[in-house]
Amino acid sequence: MLRALFQNRGTAEPAAIDVVFQDDVFAVRVRRHRQARRYTLRIHAATREVVLTMPPRGSVKQASEFAHKHGAWIAARLARLPQAAPFAHGTIVPLRGVDHRIEHRRGARGTAWTECGDDGAAMLCVAGGEAHVARRVRDFLKREAKRDLEAASRAAAQALGVTVGRVSVRDQTSRWGSCSSTGVLSYSWRLIMAPPFVLEYLAAHEVAHLIEMNHSRRFWRLVERICPDLKRAKAWLDAHGAELHRYGLQE
Repeated sequence: MLRALFQNRGTAEPAAIDVVFQDDVFAVRVRRHRQARRYTLRIHAATREVVLTMPPRGSVKQASEFAHKHGAWIAARLARLPQAAPFAHGTIVPLRGVDHRIEHRRGARGTAWTECGDDGAAMLCVAGGEAHVARRVRDFLKREAKRDLEAASRAAAQALGVTVGRVSVRDQTSRWGSCSSTGVLSYSWRLIMAPPFVLEYLAAHEVAHLIEMNHSRRFWRLVERICPDLKRAKAWLDAHGAELHRYGLQE
């Protein structure tokens, strides 16, 4: 069945298709692309969004048939993604590579902070009503990420003899960081969940772009000069980076 969601086109088209497979219903976003030559399906691991790309002259009917034909593939691919870990009481969330258990303390004062429990376990404590837990955990992680990334970026800049402009954090899904020609650095706040040597590598990577706006041999020599853990950090991201996107997702 097609959702009653429409885009502003000359001919109204559904923005999404509901694909039913066994007992599950999967929302598939539909988009046209002028360079597409065939119907394709893609799943964005970070957001768990299923996207069907169709050619300019493709039909919604054919798109729907294509999506339903691949219902089993959609279900299998989604099932293989890391399990969602919502920011809620009891969830284990890594902070600087160390697992912390979210502890909701309704009657406590403040917003969010870390402490060590009686059992020696690291905790991320959150005050206030239950409805605010997820937002406060996310805000706390963003603040910590911005502080660490600003410090790491300025340390890398000093080592390379350059000046860093503004440093911002966002929830980027396609890359971990970016550098503008004006010296503005932007990072994924999720790096605060990785071990510090990973965050420091990304800072060195983006700061090096202030000198070399490419990925040439000279660029990598600059990064390696100020980041001896380069290979270790890249290996960690290849093995565990995608998993960082599961934290904060609702089940």
